[in-house]
Amino acid sequence: MTFDSNNPLGAHGAPVGTSTSSEIRRPIFQKTLKTSIGCTGVGLHSGVRVAMKLHPVAPDTGIVFKRIDLIGGGATIKASWNHVADSRMCTVLADENGIGVATVEHLMSAFYGMEIDNVIVEINGPEVPAMDGSAEPFIFLIECAGVVEQDRARQALRILKQHSYTNGNKMVALTPWHDGLRVDFHIDFHASAIGRQTCSFQVDPDTFREELSRARTFGLLSEVTALREAGLARGGSLSNAIVVDGDRVLNDEGLRHDNEFVRHKALDAIGDLYLAGHPILAHFVGRCSSHADTARLMRQVYADRSCWEMVDMWHEAPATPAWVDMPGRVAFA
Repeated sequence: MTFDSNNPLGAHGAPVGTSTSSEIRRPIFQKTLKTSIGCTGVGLHSGVRVAMKLHPVAPDTGIVFKRIDLIGGGATIKASWNHVADSRMCTVLADENGIGVATVEHLMSAFYGMEIDNVIVEINGPEVPAMDGSAEPFIFLIECAGVVEQDRARQALRILKQHSYTNGNKMVALTPWHDGLRVDFHIDFHASAIGRQTCSFQVDPDTFREELSRARTFGLLSEVTALREAGLARGGSLSNAIVVDGDRVLNDEGLRHDNEFVRHKALDAIGDLYLAGHPILAHFVGRCSSHADTARLMRQVYADRSCWEMVDMWHEAPATPAWVDMPGRVAFA
């Protein structure tokens, strides 16, 4: 894909009206689901059993969560960085009345990876169901529902200059990148079953589905009691999280990737970045960072208007041949 910042010049600085490959580019359109689809499951932190349904919606709506379990018609919460109310162990979105939805990052990551722009997420509880702790079940829902293009062009948030945030040994940064979103992540845990791991991915639907979507959330056995006393991880189990005890992975099936832990951290970051409301054209780097660090970075980025711009998204134009063989003559392109 290519990107255009509404420059009055055509490709390579050619004046508008000259013959260039930009004239045959096709805009990338927004996408939603073909039909509604739902699932049920337990919230990872709340332990509450919830039902969730994804609905198609009009262009330019974005991702919107709707709590339908509340008296008075429920509450709607736009999936936006300025609605982040808590980010200790997961990302929690809330409206102006404090009504929220927790652990949105895996679902948001699936939407980003599958290039879904507009969906109503109807939910009858306080937290997105954990499913198996990864984004793969949400990919399955999206593919079962089907995806449809809409009659509105897609735009992206392009990062123009570097922004970073450091918190002790944690660091997050966004820098300009020529094509799409690249994510690099680094972790370093004392638990030897995790240790030091790195990953680097250029995010597109195929890469996300094959390399990132199956990576599960994880936790340390030594921290489970403290988390539950803090009201977290009440729904966590070996069926929806990897649990580590020193040098051991307690899940009978083992790991899905040798570096599944850092892949999941990359998956989380993609979901948190989609709270920008648009795909991002940037290189993201996370070093031992958390949801809170990414949220802080996004607040910094949006506060600096010189740091970003909105650009139209285009499919790559086919290569134009240097010559075209026509019956009886040769025409040069």
